[in-house]
Formats: sequence, structure tokens, C-alpha cells
Amino acid sequence: MIFPLHEHKAKYIQIYEHIKNLIESKKLATNDKLPSIRTLAEHLQVSRNTTLQAYETLIAEGFIRSENKVGYFVNEIDSMFVHPNSTKPKQAVPIQQDATNLIDFRVGAVDQHTFPHHKWRQTSNAILERNESFAYGKVFGEPILQHELAHYLLQARGISTEPQHIIIGSSTQQLLLQLSMLLKEDFSSVLLENPGYNGAREVFELLNFQIETIAVNQQGVALEELQQRQSSLFYVTPSHQYPFGTALSIQQRWQLIQWAEQRSGYILEDDYDGEYRYGQKTFPALASLAPARIIYFGTFSKAFLPGIRLAYMVLPASLLDTYQAKFANFENNASLLHQLAMAEFMRCGEWQRHIKRMRNTYHKKMNFFLETLQQHFSDKVQFVGTKAGLYILLSIECADSEEELIALALEEKVKVYPCSHLYIGMMPTDPKILIGFANLTFQQIEQGILRLKKAWRF
Repeated sequence: MIFPLHEHKAKYIQIYEHIKNLIESKKLATNDKLPSIRTLAEHLQVSRNTTLQAYETLIAEGFIRSENKVGYFVNEIDSMFVHPNSTKPKQAVPIQQDATNLIDFRVGAVDQHTFPHHKWRQTSNAILERNESFAYGKVFGEPILQHELAHYLLQARGISTEPQHIIIGSSTQQLLLQLSMLLKEDFSSVLLENPGYNGAREVFELLNFQIETIAVNQQGVALEELQQRQSSLFYVTPSHQYPFGTALSIQQRWQLIQWAEQRSGYILEDDYDGEYRYGQKTFPALASLAPARIIYFGTFSKAFLPGIRLAYMVLPASLLDTYQAKFANFENNASLLHQLAMAEFMRCGEWQRHIKRMRNTYHKKMNFFLETLQQHFSDKVQFVGTKAGLYILLSIECADSEEELIALALEEKVKVYPCSHLYIGMMPTDPKILIGFANLTFQQIEQGILRLKKAWRF
């Protein structure tokens, strides 16, 4: 079995669709034996994991079955599920010919086609065989995952910490909520980037912190405003500012640390999208430079899988004992099974391989995304945040409002996202739109941009 594969669609999906079409068109009959995973991979010049993913998808949908130590065979397919006039393999309809198909430039998505389905499933299944999987888990996180995270943070972000200083939870916002309950006893106000992550702002507003802001634009954070503010807490995204995508230079990082030390305050470092930088030197995390004054936050949502609901923070020694005493009787709301599975995933090297693979994948997508935007959009659009992350911020010079641009895009079956809710107080003069690319194919990216060009009349 051999057929051509192209680069603009996940190979395992192409294999799945081709075999499915052969079965539906009766070119492959009931009980026909399929090539082995190894043989098909060699014929198509792909990895065995690629053909395995295709076969597993066909099994899940009932098209084929696996017989132990024998091979893969075609199942009998009820005729009601096959088009009566199907005499040849059905061709997948190209996205550009399907005007009813919504293209979603969602910012918080990840690439599901290159997700390590088989390895993660294999790891998760093995974890279920362990006795410790049938318990509630530790209050502040599983020691085995804390150990792996300590090793990873040292290697990847330069942070030297003991495993017990790492608190594991279900999300950055959840961890921030508990931490802020503790900080509220000594601090009444907090400094936030403007614009910035609204999820953090909602936590501080819920706990009645006084909110101060510091301006951010395409050039970065206006650190010269620091001395004009009263707060001694600063929630900041130094490696990939959200939403502008800028990064603090090493000089700015030391300036920020000096400010925190002078005020005996803390910097709450959200290492948002810290794993994905393209063609730029990776700066060490703030927490690697001044661990006594930095509370570090990391998450698996963007780097791995949003639905896994795993995040962590690194507490300095001055806060650790107090935090543990305050929340000693609260159950951990992060999945024990996911913690154990992720620890094993990291221990056997799959996590590092995944990050390397995804960095390469997203770098290619970012380049294609930017090239296509530059090709089809006029000079009325500025592209911000193109050196890192999984999205681009569009700053648009036009008479339409942000709300109108989003509505016009939706009329052309394209979903893009606002930026106004990230601002506190004064709104930007030009509308700003967030568009992500992580879970879109190259074909979907190009088609989506063509639709936006039509919608916005560029």
C-alpha cells in the first residue's frame, strides 16, 4: 500500500483518511488484512508512530480491528454508513472549498496533530497499574513530579530550587488565588501590566487588592514608571508579555529585581509561553537571578495540553512554611493520575523530546503565518509578538472598532479574538486583534487569512 503524502496536513490523518476511503468504497473488503505498522511506515517513509496513530484512529471508529500477534483486519461496515454511489475513494474536501467550515484562530489552543498520543496513552495506562494511583495524593503535589520539575527548571530555566519548594495545582489562576490569600496579610496593593492577563486581575480584585498598573506597548514594559507606584508586589510576564509578546532584557530584569529588593516586595513571575522562543536567545527566568524575591509560575497548558490541568509555582523560603501551614488541610485539586503520568513522561525523556518537536513545529507555523499575513495584508496592519509564543497580535489602522472587526470576520466563518478586555482603564486608539495558529494546519492558516482579507476589505 503506497500513496502520496503532502506537508500541509498531519501524515497520520492522511493515512487514516486514505484507508477509510478504501474501506468505504469497498476497495478493501471485510476481513482484508492491512500491512503491518512497520511495513506501512517503510512504504510511506514515515515513522512507525505515525502509522500507529492512524491505525488507532481507525480502530476507535470501528473501521478496523487488531488481532493479537496476527495483525490488523478490516471490519464489516454497515452499508447505511457508506454512500450508495461510492465507487471510488472519497476525496477530502479542501478547506478553501468549504465556506461553511469555521476557522478558529484560538489563542489558547495547541497542535493536536503532533501531540504524542501513543506515548502519553502508554504512560497513563502504566500509571494505573501502580498502587499509589488509587489514593488522594499529597496536599502540595506528588514528590516524584516535584523532583522532575526541579530538574527541568534547572536545565531549561536556570532555576535552582529544592523539590519541596514547588507547589503543584490545577492552574496558574488557582495557585495565584491561594497565594494571594497569604500575601493579602502583608500587602494591600499589587502592580499589574496594562494590558495584561485578565485572569490574574480577577483574582486580585476578588480579594480586594488595590490595583495599580504599569503601561505596556510594542516596545515593552514601561519600567521607568516603577518608582511612581506604591505597590510592592508586581505580577509580570517577563519572557513573553501577554498580549504584546515582548520580553524583558537582562538589564531590565536586574532593574526589576533591584526594585523588589529595595521595597522588600515580591515579583510574581508568570513564565507564560516560556518554552517557545524562535531565533532569539532565551533569557534565564527571573527566579534564577533572585530566588528570594521571585514567586515563579509555570503551567503545562500551552507546552503540553490545556485539559491536563497541571500548573506549579516555586515559593521562596520566606513564604514556604507559612503557605504550607495555611493550606495544610486543603486537598490538592490537580489530578493525581496526571501528576504521576507527567512525572514518568519527564523521567523517561519524552517531555524534552516533546518540547523540542513542538518548538520546531510552532516555529515553522509562525514563519508561515507571518509570511502569509505580510503577503495579503496592507501596511495598515502591524504584526506584534512574532518572536515567541503561539499567537500574533494585530494592531490595525482602520475606522472599524474591535467589535466590528470580529463580527465581520465571523461573517466569513473566521473566529478571531479581542484585546480590549486585557486593558484597565483607557482603551487603545487602534483596534487590536489576537490570532493564534497552534492547532491549525498550514492550509487552514492560509485560508483563514484570505477570509480575513475579504472580511476586512484589505
